[in-house]
Amino acid sequence: MPRKKKTKTVLITGVANQWGSRLATRLCDTPGLRVIGIDAHPPKKEIKNLDFIQADIRNPLLLELLQLEKVDTVCHLAFIESYRRTESAFDHNVIGTMKFMGACAEAGVRKVVFKSSTRVYGASPRNPAFLREERPVHGSRQYGYNRDNLEIESFFNGFRRQYPKITLTILRFPGIIGPDVNTPLVRFLSDSKAPILLGFDPMMQVIHQEDVLAALMHTIQEDYPGVYNVAAEGILPLTKILAIVGKIPLPVLHPAAYWAVSAGGPLARHFPIEPDYLRYRWVADTQRMHEVLGFMPQYTAEEALREFAGQQRMRRYMPEAASRTYDEERLRDIIERRRRTYAARQSKGA
Repeated sequence: MPRKKKTKTVLITGVANQWGSRLATRLCDTPGLRVIGIDAHPPKKEIKNLDFIQADIRNPLLLELLQLEKVDTVCHLAFIESYRRTESAFDHNVIGTMKFMGACAEAGVRKVVFKSSTRVYGASPRNPAFLREERPVHGSRQYGYNRDNLEIESFFNGFRRQYPKITLTILRFPGIIGPDVNTPLVRFLSDSKAPILLGFDPMMQVIHQEDVLAALMHTIQEDYPGVYNVAAEGILPLTKILAIVGKIPLPVLHPAAYWAVSAGGPLARHFPIEPDYLRYRWVADTQRMHEVLGFMPQYTAEEALREFAGQQRMRRYMPEAASRTYDEERLRDIIERRRRTYAARQSKGA
């Protein structure tokens, strides 16, 4: 009689936010996994088979919970993404991560997966054509979400050395796009006009929301220690991105853009992405994603952007579910992705 495979316990922090809830929904349907979710607030919708525990990541009693539940893997998604630099967000994001990771180490957690961003490299005229994972991070700290991300990554550098037996995986994603997520890139592309800096047209990367979740699933189910850039195929100039999604570029002198952001107020909301990242290149190298992580995003950059544009157009006239059904470009891209998947399977079988 074959031995029953041992069930692995996975804990997701931030399970009530847009990433935690979506990931939990997928993991709860995965055989061999038991999923615990923690958050200060319950998920908006009930997630079948999720063991939800209402708790803040800074709660010292989480050490006892981790030990009691014999948690094998933690996916750390508890993060407040605010462009404002607030002490409350810093305390939750950075101090909370430090405290919770200390509890993970003491409880004997075997693996930690963290969702990060390629923004940590920084946008600079001195950047090489492609930024590799080992490059020191020099991202801008002007916006709160980037400052906190940089602080967390700095902490993880020391954590990795202090606890070498813990498998630590950091996935750095570029601008995330999708029909129903709220990200800096989505907010930037949601207005009819998008500000660009006069005289600058940086090359940029994107990734579809479904590929973000697929990459997290991939690294939870298998062990891939280290840092990985994860981005869709295709690097596009900012003006082409705006053209694909049908947005009118609004040229702004770069001193005016920096002033608007530093001054705050109503003008700052037009720059959900820091001006540096609309001015200079910050393209990440994805060689390790292909060769070591063994991951291939299903959506190309253009497909992800076209789907987003199609959804925005159709939502003006019909509900979201119907718009997905009738969006011709989206269906064309689905067929193309399936062709690539079948071709890849055939080449592996050959």
